[in-house]
Amino acid sequence: MLAAVAAVEVIGSDDAAAGAALPEPESDTSLMLRYRDGDARAFELLYIRHKGPLYRYLQRTCHNTEVANDLFQEVWSKVIASRERYEVRAQFNTFLFRIAHNCAIDYFRRASRQHIGRTEDVADLNEQLAGADSERPEVRLSEVQVRAAFGRALQQLPPEQRDVFLLHEETGLSLEEIGNITGVAMDTAKSRLRYALAKLRTALQQHQPGNAGMGVPS
Repeated sequence: MLAAVAAVEVIGSDDAAAGAALPEPESDTSLMLRYRDGDARAFELLYIRHKGPLYRYLQRTCHNTEVANDLFQEVWSKVIASRERYEVRAQFNTFLFRIAHNCAIDYFRRASRQHIGRTEDVADLNEQLAGADSERPEVRLSEVQVRAAFGRALQQLPPEQRDVFLLHEETGLSLEEIGNITGVAMDTAKSRLRYALAKLRTALQQHQPGNAGMGVPS
């Protein structure tokens, strides 16, 4: 793993153990500008802040842990390589996930777009599936079936619809920003997200009727 990334894990653990009160979080843009000017600690803070959403996006896009690990390191390597020429043209989240999107597209091109997904690698729907009777065997079986149905449906989405859905779920970016990342107009991104959500709801309908947990921002 990248030396800088490895160092982050140690520093993050030390900070958590210290339990010291933290000041108001510094903006991503400010941190990236500090890193551009040579402040390695700024990179460490950016990494801690964004590693979770970034890894989940790559994991759910590729459905392969080994590939996701490789792409995760590739994305951060590109951030490191581009630091000296970084300019504030969009928020850091947009900058980071544009790199991630491009890395994933390059991977699929290299693999001739032949990737095999594994439903157990797809993040589950814990918040939507939790219930008072979750410990009953028949309920656990139903939850497994719902997760499997969701995983299959996610894999079967056209790549452009799956990408918009995952960016929407993982990044908190607006549809305009997601369109910017994927190279389409906001209306196109919104349309792709609506199609993706409709297909996912249909796939889950027989297991979880009336599911209305997923929506498209207006």
